[in-house]
Amino acid sequence: MQIKIVLAIKIFCIQALTLLFSCQVSAEKLASPIPNSAFELVVLGEAGGIQDGNLSAFLLRALSEPNYIALDAGTLVNGINLALSNNAFKELPVKIDNTLSPAGNILHHHIKGYLISHGHLDHVAGLLIASPDDNNKPIYALKSVNQIISDSYFNWQAWPNFTNRGISPRLNKYQIIDLVPQQAINLKGTQLTVSAFSLSHSIESTAFVIEYQNNIFVYFGDTGPDEVEKEGKLATVWQYLAKQMQTKKLRGIVIEVSFNNQQADELLFGHLTPKWLMSELSYFYSLVEKKQKIEDMQVIISHIKYSLKSGLDPRDIIQNELQLENTLGFNFKLAKQGQRIIL
Repeated sequence: MQIKIVLAIKIFCIQALTLLFSCQVSAEKLASPIPNSAFELVVLGEAGGIQDGNLSAFLLRALSEPNYIALDAGTLVNGINLALSNNAFKELPVKIDNTLSPAGNILHHHIKGYLISHGHLDHVAGLLIASPDDNNKPIYALKSVNQIISDSYFNWQAWPNFTNRGISPRLNKYQIIDLVPQQAINLKGTQLTVSAFSLSHSIESTAFVIEYQNNIFVYFGDTGPDEVEKEGKLATVWQYLAKQMQTKKLRGIVIEVSFNNQQADELLFGHLTPKWLMSELSYFYSLVEKKQKIEDMQVIISHIKYSLKSGLDPRDIIQNELQLENTLGFNFKLAKQGQRIIL
């Protein structure tokens, strides 16, 4: 009997030590999952229309924490489910809530807010559709963008008002926060800060410069090239980033290329082509003092327009055109729905 008790105690101690070691390893893994990296990006949606299950939406987190900020929300729950099926959250210490599905756990416990670049439906549809079953969190946007969201969607006609602004009754699920251009604020529930920059589009759009310690990531909403738009807004972003890169590391950017080079300038409607993107990046390259800092920066291409026409895939055409234009050695990657990217 005594032997059995001693043996049981030994087994219990081994199990306890194993569990303790496992927790320590998990904590260390969360603190520094991959050497020389800072961010995780999960692609919930990457197309610029018209495929309704795959519209602009990304999740970003610092690798030191389990909390994301959503970068636009054209596709939300469908994108989360696809990312789950692709094991994009495999390194995430998921909060266990047995009352929720895996997608519900991500939405409720790991997405701490939304950064909305502009009010076009392909950038907000997922947020609207998910809102009845979402939990309380902030929506961050420039003032004009928040106004469009209130006037056009959360107005009790297109959709109930789940926000704390606008037409009564206000359901107060989402706290609307106006971003002041080029003024950094902390993103609640995360270790990230954001500075918003106005962009030229058919309506006001936004670039979000997101920082964690000495690391930077930039998400560009829809935008046209400065030479076509005549407002110089992209130049302002490039100048800011070049200055920040003197002391910080720019890990990557997400930027749109909606059309191939055959699209006429007068039919861009506030979008980029490979030719115009390279024109913008060439200007940025000229500003950066230490050119080697460009080499490790990932340029993730989004918002490629889905086509119903037969023939070559627009993604293939744009990828080829980017490579032909890429004389400066930028590290291009076409975003793919459901993938996980480490930066």
